[in-house]
Amino acid sequence: MISSVKLTASSSSPFSALSSRKNFHNLQTRSQLSTLPTIQIAKQNLGHSPFFTHKPLYLASTTLQAITARDNVNGGCGSSSIVCQAYEADRSRPIEIQLPGDEEVAQKLKMGLYFATWWSLNVVFNIYNKKVLNVFPYPWLTSTLSLAAGSLIMLISWATRVAEPPKVNFDFWKALLPVAVAHTIGHVAATVSMSKVAVSFTHIIKSGEPAFSVLVSRFLLGEAFPLPVYLSLLPIIGGCALAAVTELNFNMIGFMGAMISNMAFVFRNIFSKKGMKGMSVSGMNYYACLSMLSLLILTPFAIAVEGPKLWAAGWQTALSQIGPNFIWWVAAQSVFYHLYNQVSYMSLDQISPLTFSIGNTMKRISVIVSSIIIFHTPVQPINALGAAIAILGTFLYSQAKQ
Repeated sequence: MISSVKLTASSSSPFSALSSRKNFHNLQTRSQLSTLPTIQIAKQNLGHSPFFTHKPLYLASTTLQAITARDNVNGGCGSSSIVCQAYEADRSRPIEIQLPGDEEVAQKLKMGLYFATWWSLNVVFNIYNKKVLNVFPYPWLTSTLSLAAGSLIMLISWATRVAEPPKVNFDFWKALLPVAVAHTIGHVAATVSMSKVAVSFTHIIKSGEPAFSVLVSRFLLGEAFPLPVYLSLLPIIGGCALAAVTELNFNMIGFMGAMISNMAFVFRNIFSKKGMKGMSVSGMNYYACLSMLSLLILTPFAIAVEGPKLWAAGWQTALSQIGPNFIWWVAAQSVFYHLYNQVSYMSLDQISPLTFSIGNTMKRISVIVSSIIIFHTPVQPINALGAAIAILGTFLYSQAKQ
């Protein structure tokens, strides 16, 4: 039960308002340090009222109400009152305690969870993707299935209201089109690369994406960068070159696929920054729309390049070699591709581009190491050194752009 106690102070003295404010200040200070002592209510004043209670009352809030003299036709000094709200001792309200730094710690834990989920899903996707491509070397269909799975997941989420559908218009789709084209090219090129070379090699080459970003921004967009940014490109380019030269299973198609993917994703980021300004769509819904539009773009090209006949023959061959587990591999690589990208876009909603860039660099390390362990990829010391130099350069680049 909430009770109100109104303490009124009025006087004809000009010092009464000041005295009331002072008393209010003292009362407010005491209320912040301790609870209000039990208010003993005299029975003789209340009689046998049904509202009488022996339960102690504790101070909940205080407000100062003042009536000024502007409406006082007699020129009086007005009056002021302190209104106290109290609650019964056995009806205590929950107290929210905010300790200094709690919000910062919670934010760090949230980001840590985002990154751990992002990296884990990415590792799982790359493992199953490589498993599928080893027995079913049709990267165009594999890429299409990845986008189709993501699109289906989001359509179901919107239909069941698990996720709130985005409010988009024609201008949104128009601005998204060049982003989707670049995303489609980058996705297919990376899948083609992994169908020809080791996962670790593809990601070593893809760690050179910052170099493409700087070069494209400098020569096509006229954007200038500080000297440390340019210097950070040297270990990136040198490390990628060293890793490529010493790769035991080097394949030109695989190498060019990774390079084209780098270039395409750079343009995807540029188009996204320029075209999507002022459009309020969450990271999850943004990537969902991107997947759907990319699926529409990719499907006819996948049919033209590979075609249903090749897919049917390859599917039967893979089933005969692997058995029903092959279907699980295809489903896993398709679903995990969407999930890891969705989490990465959700992370970008919460963190700065610099933190995202560092997280992306660390993601590549986890993918390279895990793929080498799982697929027993032979790595020469000089090859590992090249990969380490390239990744170090990527980290220095992210720091130099800060």
